[in-house]
Amino acid sequence: MTYHTIIIIGNLGTDPEMRYTPDGSAVCDFNVAANESYTNREGERVDKTVWFKITAWRKLAETCNAYLQKGKKVLVEGRLNPDPNTGRPKVWERQDGTSGANYEVTAQTVRFLSPRGEGEGGYQVKEDEGEIPF
Repeated sequence: MTYHTIIIIGNLGTDPEMRYTPDGSAVCDFNVAANESYTNREGERVDKTVWFKITAWRKLAETCNAYLQKGKKVLVEGRLNPDPNTGRPKVWERQDGTSGANYEVTAQTVRFLSPRGEGEGGYQVKEDEGEIPF
């Protein structure tokens, strides 16, 4: 049972990576950049990007792997996976010594927002759906 839901709209930063667990379950990982722009009190434009590591399972994983690619716009609805020891994002150290954080999400629904061609809209696939709706 999910007690919370996070919704992310952004662009893929890399092509999806597909793998299979020892029992044969499909797993697809990809990164999504969610951008925010605003003007601060000094009148300067500020651009921020937050990166999310997305994991999709089973049929949803196979569909994401088949149809997503770097740069495509997606909406991901899922469950945030905090560090089990701290309950916060997973913190790590970069090679230059600065800290970074991973926001990891298990996808339950992925909506492909980038059109496949002229005049076509996006489409949506949920974790429990087996067919692509087009």
